[in-house]
Amino acid sequence: MSQEHYFSDQPNTPEKRRTITVELSDTHRVSVATSNGIFSPAGVDKGTAILLKHAPNPPADGTFLDIGCGWGPITLRMALESPAATVYGIDVNERSRQLTADNAQSLGLTNVVVHSPESLPEEVTFDLIWSNPPIRVGKDVLHSIMQQWLPRLTVGGIAYLVVQKNLGADSLQTWLAGILGASFKVDRLTTDKGFRILSVQRLSA
Repeated sequence: MSQEHYFSDQPNTPEKRRTITVELSDTHRVSVATSNGIFSPAGVDKGTAILLKHAPNPPADGTFLDIGCGWGPITLRMALESPAATVYGIDVNERSRQLTADNAQSLGLTNVVVHSPESLPEEVTFDLIWSNPPIRVGKDVLHSIMQQWLPRLTVGGIAYLVVQKNLGADSLQTWLAGILGASFKVDRLTTDKGFRILSVQRLSA
């Protein structure tokens, strides 16, 4: 699948849905709908699987965000783990957004809210962000995404980002520490199978 499909608002291929069974955690094996024209339609991609494996379980409640939700693995996992939380999934791809919303509904999750990046109200802030960010959009676009969403962490809030080491995880960590400044703590949580999980915590307003 070309990158154009899932980085675009409107995929230019007719939608062909299918149902697959995926493991979102040791205790959450679920059936979901996926489609062509989105990221990783065959299942949970390697980077996301590593994030789901290593990120600490989310708190019981709060406001959470998944940047680049695709068909919804991260959004659904957070919503399943924390039914009292509100979980926002955002994606530029309309087909991805609809799949995440439909999958949440089919799983009986009433705490999932799906938006395009532009439609999510600016006043909403986040206690937790999980993301497998779209590295292949290029450095400038990636940096813009990080600058748009990470400052919306609440004080004490934390983001976990999974990034492939050979696609610039270490340079992204250095850049984040420099651009976000002393109000944030940027660290490396772990490394697994060529991926880094970076943590970004807001220390002060």
